[in-house]
Amino acid sequence: MGYRRENGAFGIRNNVAILAVMDNVNGIVKHLESLVKGTVAVPVWYGRGQFGADDTLFRGTQAGLGKNPNVHSVLVVSLEQVSAETVAASIAESGKRVEHISVQDVGGTVEAIAQGMRHLMSMVGEASAQRAEPAPLSELVLGVECGGTDTTSGVAANPAIGHVADRVVEAGGTVYLSETSEWMGAEQMLAKRAPDPKVQEEIWAAVRRIEDSAISRGVDIRGANPVPDNIRGGITTIEEKSLGAIIKGGTTEVKGVLGFGEAAKGKGLYLMDTPAPAAESMTGLAAGGAQIILFSTGQMNVMGHLLAPTVKVTGNPRTAKKLADNVDVDVSPMLENETLEAAGGRLLDFSLEVAGGRMTRSEMLGDVDIAITRIEPTV
Repeated sequence: MGYRRENGAFGIRNNVAILAVMDNVNGIVKHLESLVKGTVAVPVWYGRGQFGADDTLFRGTQAGLGKNPNVHSVLVVSLEQVSAETVAASIAESGKRVEHISVQDVGGTVEAIAQGMRHLMSMVGEASAQRAEPAPLSELVLGVECGGTDTTSGVAANPAIGHVADRVVEAGGTVYLSETSEWMGAEQMLAKRAPDPKVQEEIWAAVRRIEDSAISRGVDIRGANPVPDNIRGGITTIEEKSLGAIIKGGTTEVKGVLGFGEAAKGKGLYLMDTPAPAAESMTGLAAGGAQIILFSTGQMNVMGHLLAPTVKVTGNPRTAKKLADNVDVDVSPMLENETLEAAGGRLLDFSLEVAGGRMTRSEMLGDVDIAITRIEPTV
């Protein structure tokens, strides 16, 4: 399944990415995407006036997106030269072809577009010349996500995703479980699956940080979560929500806790410390190298990620019917008589089709985006 890249990395898409380093060049990046077929614009918000940990997180996430195995090559666009060279150099460490443009140095918008088109035409030519080759499941990095949670998420969609996660880990692959606030109330279950006290403490510390951060802003997350749409969907407590949420990571040993957008250095199941909102969480997963995301949604969240194809899975029969245009895999038969093995097997088969080139609904409909998380306001 999938593609084998020139640099040896396994990806399930062959994107030529046009990466904006700061938001004041988003217009140029979007113009370039419209002018050169086979490219994907990756615009951002912010990118200037960020310092310390914020700047490190922002630039590291941009580099991680460029390094994602689904990206063949990258054109980095910035207003000025230093940031363009910094991000391009980091991406180039992966062995990919990377070019960069400083709008101020090339002579403005028109010249940046002209030079960018020439770079991109060459990159797209190289990318389009590649052909798919079989690749083992052991090379897959899978991200798991949920949104629009209701009671069917915890009893159908998330267990089906967890079945796929276990299959990937058993085959020697890697799985990322994100959304730290949705471990709260179930963190002790995750800690029991950690191989040593260090990983256990990392899990507890990540949850404490989320809780303390909310309290410092006058919010007790234990009272604010579940959110109103979760309650409308039948979720009653944060523990109920979290116990249903963590099962989408499967049942295997937790190897470690990753920072936002951090790539795992080994195989197996990892937790990624991310915010809960889907756009940010999925961007962290993709920046960490996830090639595909399985997204459970009871009431429907239509968003997918820009670079990592996102499979929408629902266990709600009403959602499967009413929002059928957005559903990739319906596992609601689990509420009647379908077994976990059968539903999970169907989901795995569909995921392998996506790995082989099949488009997801969010890709077809253009319901895709990115959002890099923030720590502090811009200076």
